[in-house]
Amino acid sequence: MNPYVVWNRQVAALALKELKQLWRDRGLFAFVVYVFTVNIILAAGGVSFELNHVPVVVNDDDRSEASRDLAYRFQPPYFSVLGEISDPKQALQMLDREQARVLLEIPNDFGETLREGSRPATVQLLVDASHANSGYLAASYAASIAGKFGAEWSQRNLAREGINVSAIPRVENRIRLWHNADLNEPWFHTIAELTTMMTVVCILLPAAALVREKERGTIEQLLVSPLSPLQVMLAKIIAMEVVMLAGVAVALFGIMQPMYHVPMKGSLTLLFALTAIFAFTNAGLGLTAATFARNSGQTGLLILLIVMPIVTLSGTWTPLESMPGWLQTVMTLSPLRHFVDIVYSILLRGAGMGVLWQSVLAMIALGAVLFALGLVRFRRQFT
Repeated sequence: MNPYVVWNRQVAALALKELKQLWRDRGLFAFVVYVFTVNIILAAGGVSFELNHVPVVVNDDDRSEASRDLAYRFQPPYFSVLGEISDPKQALQMLDREQARVLLEIPNDFGETLREGSRPATVQLLVDASHANSGYLAASYAASIAGKFGAEWSQRNLAREGINVSAIPRVENRIRLWHNADLNEPWFHTIAELTTMMTVVCILLPAAALVREKERGTIEQLLVSPLSPLQVMLAKIIAMEVVMLAGVAVALFGIMQPMYHVPMKGSLTLLFALTAIFAFTNAGLGLTAATFARNSGQTGLLILLIVMPIVTLSGTWTPLESMPGWLQTVMTLSPLRHFVDIVYSILLRGAGMGVLWQSVLAMIALGAVLFALGLVRFRRQFT
């Protein structure tokens, strides 16, 4: 028989063995099912990054029509006015106890200053920024409300003096939102969670399979059989590829598209092909980590040590532009850094290889290096 056929059959048989072992390991199998189904649903309905009913208290010393108009503009869904507080100390205590997140203080001459129009009318906004993101958004939204309110009063004063407001030059800011015009957060959350958990599974499965062989003492049996270290590693990677592609298919067609209508504008064939390359790249990283571990506990700690910086600094949840230049350069060595751009570009933008070829080449290069490193470590350790 052709030796190449025999070689391929041996790899296929060993890959089938890996799939059967995963099926029998009910805990690990349940984890894989969870991350591609329930975990995606939880991510879609998780904490929103948008401002949502932030509690506001008002200390209105003016009690004029203008002050009431300004306070009334802090409305849901962004703000929720709890009421008026006449004692400033009590209002500050509510901020300290997190009973309120925003305090709007209006001075007693606010309305009169607006009507005169001779000097700026000022109010004070105190924001609890212990939660930095919501604090920043609350201050930004409040500034927008105050800016619009001030512009309306300026127009009233000009019209009162007989000036044609429509004839005054002005700048119109017209914003166009591409690819996610409705700012649909579940699209972002589900794709981000999918890429994150794909990284975890791609590294975990081959590493767990190799360490399992060590713990059971079957790795020596494999190596004394007519199998090469390359065949052993390829079989584990192929089995993981099958699981990964099946999981991504379930997540896309069973959860993300029917439940949250995540668009799939690009080629799904290209997406699954690049997913296979991404899985291969991370599998090499997982097998390399497994050669340094002696048991499952050490494997878990090593994977945690590897996955956390990869996910945190990949650009999935934090913008790369906010990182130092040297860190952005370092993160080009992360497969997830390139895969994040690929997934978003294919699903939301409909991009093809003409746009993605640089990210694809980077992933292929990283995959080849990591697989070679894992193979060298494996041979040194067991042969």
